[in-house]
Parts: sequence; C-alpha cells; structure tokens
Amino acid sequence: MSPLVDFGVRLAIDLVAVTALVRGVYFTRYRRGDLFLTFFAFNLVVLLITRSLNSAEMTLGAAFGLFAVFSMLRYRTEGISAKDMTYLFLVIALGLVMAIAGGGWPALLLIGAALVGGTALLEGNLVTRREHAQPVHYDDIRLVGPGSRQELIGDLRARTGLDVHRVEVQEIDLLKDAARLMVYYHA
Repeated sequence: MSPLVDFGVRLAIDLVAVTALVRGVYFTRYRRGDLFLTFFAFNLVVLLITRSLNSAEMTLGAAFGLFAVFSMLRYRTEGISAKDMTYLFLVIALGLVMAIAGGGWPALLLIGAALVGGTALLEGNLVTRREHAQPVHYDDIRLVGPGSRQELIGDLRARTGLDVHRVEVQEIDLLKDAARLMVYYHA
C-alpha cells in the first residue's frame, strides 16, 4: 500500500472512531457540544504531527513525549472536569495510536472499536450503577450526627424522592441550625 493511501486509510478510520467516541458516546451521555472543536482538533493535530514525525524515523519514546506535551497543554488553560479530561486523553491517544500502530487497517479498526466500545461500556450502566451527587442544604441538624445516618438517609429519600444511598456532611452551621450535605444517589 502506498504511503498516501495508508495515511488516507488511517485518517478515515481515526475520524470515524473519534466521531463515534465524541458524538456517539460523549455527546449522548453529557449533551455538551462546546468541546467538540477541542476534541477533534487535538485528535487531528496529534495524528498529523505524529504521522509526519513517524515517517521521519521517530522513536516510540518520542511519540509518547509528543503525547505528553499535547496533554500538558490542556492543564495550562481553563479548568476542565475529570470526565472531559478523560475524553481529551482518549482522543489524543486515539490520534497517537492511529498514527503509529502497525498491522494494517484491520488492526486499526480493532483498536478504534475497542476504544470506543470500551468507553461506551464503561459509560453505560452494565458495568456499574451510575452514582450522582447533589449538594443539599439540610435543616434537621439532629439527624446529621453519625448515630442517625440511616434515619437521615430515609428522611432525604422521603423529602427529595431520590434513591439516596450515602451522605457526606460537608459543613455544619450551628448558628443557623443547618448543614450542607453531599447526597449520593442512583438515577
């Protein structure tokens, strides 16, 4: 296969995989489109630079160094959630792997499918139940103590209608006779 055709196949598989990851898994789960440009741009830039340098006899160590440099760029900008950062690492890794992996297009398809499929599986409720967190200002301070935890959880379930399974006390305000709690529940 000519180098141009090889690059075209790699690029096409990469774009299909990153689209499935970002549009199919990320957007479906979080309904956020504001990071699409970031995800696609990082993926494409890593793929292009790594592929260009790879044809110039770049070592695997240099490729991972490049991966680290691009990853660290994101730390220098605005705050980003752990989930968004995870997807950023996934699209960077996808671009890197698509640029340097051997084995032809069947191996590239398998790598892309494994990354997208594994992420979709982990994002679903098949492996673990999804836990959500909600801050709550609570007014019955007598239930906040450690001996009343089950009663507190029962009261929170009754008042919020959520399937609360654990609670963390974040702050107690004795002056206002209230507490700030972090309530964890399953959707």
